[in-house]
Amino acid sequence: MDILFASSFPVSCQNSSDYNLTTLCPDNQTTNSTPPSLSNPPAFGMSYFTMTLGAISNLTALAILAHSYARFRRRAKVPFLLLASALILNDLAGHVITGALALHLHLGRLKHHGAAVAVEPPQVYCKLFGGCMVFFGLCPLLLGSAMAVERCIGITQPLMHPVVVTMTRVRLTVLLITFSALTLAGLPLLNVGNYNPQFPGTWCFLPVNEPLSVADASLALAFSTVGLVALTVSVVSNTISGLKLLQARFKDRCVKSSTAWRHASLSSSSLHSLDVEMMTQLAAITV
Repeated sequence: MDILFASSFPVSCQNSSDYNLTTLCPDNQTTNSTPPSLSNPPAFGMSYFTMTLGAISNLTALAILAHSYARFRRRAKVPFLLLASALILNDLAGHVITGALALHLHLGRLKHHGAAVAVEPPQVYCKLFGGCMVFFGLCPLLLGSAMAVERCIGITQPLMHPVVVTMTRVRLTVLLITFSALTLAGLPLLNVGNYNPQFPGTWCFLPVNEPLSVADASLALAFSTVGLVALTVSVVSNTISGLKLLQARFKDRCVKSSTAWRHASLSSSSLHSLDVEMMTQLAAITV
């Protein structure tokens, strides 16, 4: 079956002599023409760079969390630490796994460059690649949203936080997020929808540029909706938390001259600085 890309991209034309080999031919050329895109196949430097940069960044973040573990533990910030660690580990795996899959396809194109053909990813490989893209695309968004909600409760309702946000519930949340993303990513593996090669043939994802079946359209809509809802919850929660911290800062300045404030200044300022630190991290993650 032919793989179609967007109208602004070349169309993938099936080579009848070999099912696994296809050529990319523009709309105004025949299948016997030599496609210009194969004269300069895309370099794999960008895939290698993003994979390496993502891995180094996440390893650095893990080191920072490990260094901060003692402070977080003394102040009952373990739920935030657990969610942050889950997010960083998931993002690290996403960079390494999807980056390695993309590099494999890049090297496949370079290998067949002399034969003026590009290797179409096998269907099983494409489903694996697409599933990883969906899973590692949704998990960080959902985990970041959970972190934002946890901090919003901790800042706006500090007395309720130990009761509402328990370690058991946090672990169940991580498992639920993982299971939900895995379920959505695995539906095409059960022949519910498809993962197609995307231009220029070095990655696979849900089809979005061609006439879609009901299953494909539903999966694309579900993926985008879940991601947008998670991002919206993160932005709203972080905004509420930030406004609450600003309100607390102004209130502290108003009562700065009181004797009671002086006695509690050490502990309250320490807790406040931790809240600001975690909110700064959440803001960076959201951006």
